[in-house]
Amino acid sequence: MKFTFAYAGWEGSANDCRVLSAALETPRLQFPRPPPGKYYVVDSGYASLPGFLTPFKGERYHLNEYRGRTRRPRTAKELFNHKHSSLRNVIERSFGVLKNRFSILRHMPPFSIRKQAYIVIAWCALHNYIRNQDKMDRNFALYGDPDYPLGSTEDEVVDDASRDEAAEINMIRKNIANMMARDHNMQEIP
Repeated sequence: MKFTFAYAGWEGSANDCRVLSAALETPRLQFPRPPPGKYYVVDSGYASLPGFLTPFKGERYHLNEYRGRTRRPRTAKELFNHKHSSLRNVIERSFGVLKNRFSILRHMPPFSIRKQAYIVIAWCALHNYIRNQDKMDRNFALYGDPDYPLGSTEDEVVDDASRDEAAEINMIRKNIANMMARDHNMQEIP
């Protein structure tokens, strides 16, 4: 539950996809791209980009849709989406810890945008420091619980990936889903 990269200073109404695109296209920010064979988990609002895995659209996704014995994943795509949602849930819980610990982030005083950005980045760094130093922190214990209720955050898709890039990452997603399907004795995606 630590932050790898923080890019603050955008207006709250800015689309997450636009912010990510700007981070990827600005060399001085040194966005940490995932190494080969590793991926960032992003919601369905993002385009299919190399190194960024989106869920399968049109399939069950949110964790609460899988609660209970009769609601287990039935297909390879649902299994992938369930695991994907579990990982994304960690991201949402990390923001919950940050906002719970530093109330200024919930009610930011009317500082300049630049000063607000510095505050957010400083709190992310402090959050990571506390996470490294205090393994028994109550905020991490509370928000570390996968059953802790969180709201849904889905953005509108901004697809600026090339068709070849999208096809490549979608094939990787399908291969991962099929590996999980084999492990769970489910039918694979053709």
